Amino acid sequence: MNGAFHGFEGSYLGDAARLAPDAVMECKICWSVYDPAQGCETWQVPPGTPFAALPDHWRCPTCDGARDQFMVVHGAAASGPVRPVAAPATPPPEAGPTPAALLAARLEEAFREIHVGKMRGIPLLNEALGVRAVGFRAYDGQLLGVLVTPWFMNLILAPGAEDDWSSSASGDKELIVFPSGTYEFTAVNRTVQAQGVDLPPYKACALFSPMFEFSTMLQAVETAEATLRGLLDPTLHPDYVAPPPVAPAAAMGRRGLLFGTPQEASPSGA
Repeated sequence: MNGAFHGFEGSYLGDAARLAPDAVMECKICWSVYDPAQGCETWQVPPGTPFAALPDHWRCPTCDGARDQFMVVHGAAASGPVRPVAAPATPPPEAGPTPAALLAARLEEAFREIHVGKMRGIPLLNEALGVRAVGFRAYDGQLLGVLVTPWFMNLILAPGAEDDWSSSASGDKELIVFPSGTYEFTAVNRTVQAQGVDLPPYKACALFSPMFEFSTMLQAVETAEATLRGLLDPTLHPDYVAPPPVAPAAAMGRRGLLFGTPQEASPSGA
């Protein structure tokens, strides 16, 4: 887009920057009018586009004349150079994947490699199932979800950005408190074991192994989702005490509706 149209023959000395944004222009060849308020449907120019802001390839939609053949019909000249029209705001870039989503993808990739590699042909596998990381989300500064494979289903707790679990030893046991109760997790540190699997250290709580009670992947995934809901449900805690029920409001008869609820007299008779 040019700031000035060379050879412009209007009353603005060939300088399109001197045109007011609402200046209406007319082709001196065919008398076709360009009105900024209407734009140009032929060239898909949206309404509100000043003549000075037309794209470089724009020409008269009627006679195909060059735009330097347009004259001012009406529209006051700007008192000074018109500021360039701002380009449409560029939409902000989409947010990248969350740490939980990245961990889920890494778990799925690693355990799919294990599935088709060293687990291939082992009778422990339920071949109706695949590998899926279910419901991973941020939880209490860490990452929580369920990992489903053809040979096990585990709760997975992984470190957050502020945690360093690199010194944890695989096989270490730890009791971890959740809203529904306290559960035993086992540390897994594949980085220390140098098994070639690109995973951070994490803690796992066994749910099912082997997996033969699941006939479909959908059934396994739904069970994983239900497990996460239950894990975070405080009403399932063994010590949960339900709040007392709210007493129902007393029924009000016709007299009460007309005169209100009778008030008890004070001891002093006041």
